[in-house]
Amino acid sequence: MVHSFYEAVRQDELIGPTFNARVGDWDHHLAKLVDFWSSILRGTRRFNGTPMPKHVALPDLSAESFERWLRLFRETTAAQPNRAMGEFAYEMAQRIAQSLWYGYQMSLRPATAPTELQDV
Repeated sequence: MVHSFYEAVRQDELIGPTFNARVGDWDHHLAKLVDFWSSILRGTRRFNGTPMPKHVALPDLSAESFERWLRLFRETTAAQPNRAMGEFAYEMAQRIAQSLWYGYQMSLRPATAPTELQDV
């Protein structure tokens, strides 16, 4: 799932350039992402890190960027043979995207209430 999803991300015209400009070693990055999603979906505790600072440091992210990420995630999980796991993964992705979007907005405009992502 992780490899399929990030292949779609890398090829996407909106968010692909953001990822491709910052990820120098995709094999290494994918290994971290597999650990991250393994921790989220299966409780393996394989991931150790803090994604928020990495995302807050990115310039010019928008709600549209996060919503595209979610749309691609939904498409990927919908194609998974294990429907229950796919639905759970998408639910977690929604929570993660909203949390990162809130954090991103609050880092740029701390005095302004953050907006929510649109359901995709």
